[in-house]
Amino acid sequence: MYLKQLDTIGFKSFAERIKIEFVTGVTAVVGPNGSGKSNITDAIRWVLGEQSAKSLRGVKMEDIIFQGSDTRNALNVAEVTLVLDNSDNQLPVDYQEVSVTRKVYRSGESEFLMNKQPCRLKDITELF
Repeated sequence: MYLKQLDTIGFKSFAERIKIEFVTGVTAVVGPNGSGKSNITDAIRWVLGEQSAKSLRGVKMEDIIFQGSDTRNALNVAEVTLVLDNSDNQLPVDYQEVSVTRKVYRSGESEFLMNKQPCRLKDITELF
């Protein structure tokens, strides 16, 4: 099993959709201070079930939603999707590829999806 892809929109500093593709082996995330490297690891932790806004360097969970900038309006939802290659069947599901998605809205509501099907946070945390 390995992380194949990370897709985010509206998560912290990523106002627009970003898609990062990974290959097997080691991947290095590099860039200048303030470019969003830590936000990538926060996105992975969050989609896998992190419940503490403080652990994600925020006060409340809505703080992870893009807050706006001088040139961009704030967004109302943050969404992160991980795609995992499960061709070695390490995860106890009958899929070669597993996607896990988490969304949070400014209203405080949230959604969890596994392979685009609604699920519970518990389903995601039990998978890993």
